[in-house]
Parts: sequence; structure tokens; C-alpha cells
Amino acid sequence: MRQVFAAGLAVAGLMTLLSAESRADDKPPSADTTAPEPGKGRRSSKGADLTRCLELADRNHPNLLRARAKLAQVQAQLNEAYFAPFSQWKMTGGMAIAPTVRGSAIFSPNTDIALTNSLGVAWRANLSGVVPLWTFGKITNLWKAAEANVKVNEAGIDVARDQVRLEVRKAYLGLQLARDGMVLLQDAEEKINDAVTKLENNDAANPIDLLKLQTYSAELENRKAQAEKFLMVTKAGLRYYTGVEKLTFRDEPLRVSPHALKKLDEYVAQARLHRPEVRQASAGVEARRAQLSLRRSQLYPDLAFGLNVGFSTAPEVADQINPFVLDPGNYFRFGFGLVMQWNLDLLPGLSRVAFAEAQLLEMQALEKQATGGVASEVEVAYADVVHWQKRLAAYEKAVGYAKKWLFTVQQSIAVGTMEDKELVDPARAWAENRYNVLNATMNLNLALAVLAQKTGWDAIAPR
Repeated sequence: MRQVFAAGLAVAGLMTLLSAESRADDKPPSADTTAPEPGKGRRSSKGADLTRCLELADRNHPNLLRARAKLAQVQAQLNEAYFAPFSQWKMTGGMAIAPTVRGSAIFSPNTDIALTNSLGVAWRANLSGVVPLWTFGKITNLWKAAEANVKVNEAGIDVARDQVRLEVRKAYLGLQLARDGMVLLQDAEEKINDAVTKLENNDAANPIDLLKLQTYSAELENRKAQAEKFLMVTKAGLRYYTGVEKLTFRDEPLRVSPHALKKLDEYVAQARLHRPEVRQASAGVEARRAQLSLRRSQLYPDLAFGLNVGFSTAPEVADQINPFVLDPGNYFRFGFGLVMQWNLDLLPGLSRVAFAEAQLLEMQALEKQATGGVASEVEVAYADVVHWQKRLAAYEKAVGYAKKWLFTVQQSIAVGTMEDKELVDPARAWAENRYNVLNATMNLNLALAVLAQKTGWDAIAPR
């Protein structure tokens, strides 16, 4: 952006020299004859501001939609984990055609032919299942792992949201810088066109001055084309982030964020408490620890209360009332009691325990990396904020000095103690530092946005 606007801003100051040559009076010029300060002209208050863009991005950005869908998946898995241990029930049933069969286990007038001319409908149903009583921690560890997984994905939404907000702020601040720069470029364009017209109509004008001015005019057109392209790019980016294709944006000037910078220790403390990556890593360790306990509990048996109920009815089949005779056609039986199930794959189970232990160590290392790197990341972001605060203050001083320098030279030219060419250097310095103020303002706001992301304290970022 600096390369795009610097030449045009210098022209805005340089045009004061040519205006001085064409003045008809000898009154000292005012320093206010130069380009208006960005934001003091007519600016549109319609359209989405930064707060609205952040709201739309939070609602529509694909990364956040994907993170929310992932959270919904793991919440469904958590519900499944809650109900699955108590849903180990199975019911079967059916209906079929059964032939007429009479008699008992001793004598029957029928043969063992499956189909006869006399048929009837038969039906049966069976219900069986268990209610776990003692699983050595399988159920509770499964719940803990699923709950921790939900926490991981909840923090993942915050991570995605912080990144999206940073990208939106980058684009919006770039849009503001481009528009403020365009104000200066348009002002410079107006001045340079007026000066070209005056020199073309002045037969006594120096041809070299006219050619120099025309060269600046062509360069200004080039810079303006680049600025217009940057405006289109930033708008396209914001529309993608917000998910609104025809969104318009409020034309508001760059302003320094009102957040008053505090001590570094406060931001480090906030990051360790609220940084979503730290919460995500802690929840990951919790999940891995629960998974390790689950693998260990799987080496032990399960004790449960079991129940089995079944009945079958075949009206065309003789009902055998002798309890020692197996009757598949007509029966009603049930049973309940204490049951046990034990998977005796102990050696593979020990390997799964070792694998879970290694996963826990890996996650603990990631947590250490996340918590240990927070302080350094916050310190770097904090230093960047301090850096741009100092540069902004220095540029504002430079603008004031350049304006005084320009005014002094203008007065000296008016009284004849200096030549017009002496106006070039102060005009260029004043114009370039005006853009430097804009650029430093944008970078200071961006540095605060980065600090907000690194601390998880979004309120300190520009809105």
C-alpha cells in the first residue's frame, strides 16, 4: 500500500508550488491550501461497518460453519456415549406359515413333511439384553473422553472465530486505508489537472515544468488504478468472509483504536486463562487421559443384569406341555440373572494401553508447547503494538514539523527571500508523512487485532 500511494501523496504537496507561480496577488499563502485531511470530506455513513462485518462473518464464514458442524457431530457422539451402555437390548420376531402337526413326543399321526394341504399362521418374538452393573470404569471413562472431546471442539470454534475476525479486520482496515488514500489521490489529481491547464495557457511558462507536471500526472493515474484494484480486492475479500455477495461498506476514516495499552503481564495472564488454544490443549489432555483409563478398564470383565423373554405361537401345531420336550412352535419362556462378559485378548489389550499412554504423552507435550509459547507470542504482539504507537507519534510530529516548514517557505517565497523551487522538499515531506500517519494508524489497529487474537481478549481489537 505504501508504494501505491506515496507518489500521489507527494504530488498533492508539490502542486502548491505550481499554484504559487500562478497567484495574482502577493499575499502569503495559507498552509491550508493543500489537500484536506482524510476523513474531513464527504463520507458515506451507509453500509456495513466493521462490527457488522464481524457479525456476518461469525454467522456465515465457511470455517466457522464447519467448526460448528464438527461440534454438533461430537455432541451427538457424547449423547450416544451416555445412552449406549444402557441400550444393549435386542428384539427379534417374525411371522410364517406352519403346517398342521398333531401328537406328542411319543406318537403323531403326521409325518415330517414340511408342507401339507392344511396350513396356518405362526408367529414368535424374543427380547434379550443386559443392564451393566460394574464395568471397572468403562462407562465413566467413555463419558469423560466424549465430554473432553466436546470441549476440544468448543475451543476449536473459538480458534476459528479468532482467526476469521483477524482476517476480517485486516481486510476492513485495508479498505479504510485505501479509501483514505484515494481521498488524497483525488485531491492531488484535481490540483495537478488545474496546474496543467494553467501552464498550458501560460505562454511564459517553463516547458520543463509542464513536462514534469505531465509526468507526475501519468504516474498519478497509474497509482490511482492500483488503488482502485486494491479497493476491489478488499471488498471482494470482505464479501467472501461475510457471505453476502452484494454487501456495501460504510465509508468511514481510519481512527486509532481507543484501547489503552496496559502492562504486558496483564495480557500474558489473560492469554493463559482465555486463549482458546490453551483450553483446547487442556481438553485434549483430559480426553487422552480418559482414553488411557478406558483402555486399562477393558482388560477387566463386565458384570451386568441379564434378561431374556420369548414366546412363540403356532395354532396348527400341537402344544407340548411336557417340560422335557423341546417345542419350537408353542412356548413362553423367560430368564434373568447376573451375567458376565470378558474379552480375553489380554496381550493385544496391553498393546492398546501402551498406545494410549504414548498418545497421552504426545498431547501433554502439545499442551506444554501451547502454554509455553503463549507468553512469547503475546510479548511479540505487544512489542508490535508499542512499536506502531511510537511510529505513529513520530509521524504525527513529522506532519506538524513539515506543515510549519511548508508554511515558512511559502511566506519566504511571498516576500521574495526564497525561490519557488525551495517549496518542493517541504511539500513532499508533508505529503509523505500524511500518508505515513494513515499507514501507521492502520498497522497499530492491526497490531491490536493480533494482540487480541494472541490473548483471547477480543474486546481490545478495533470494532
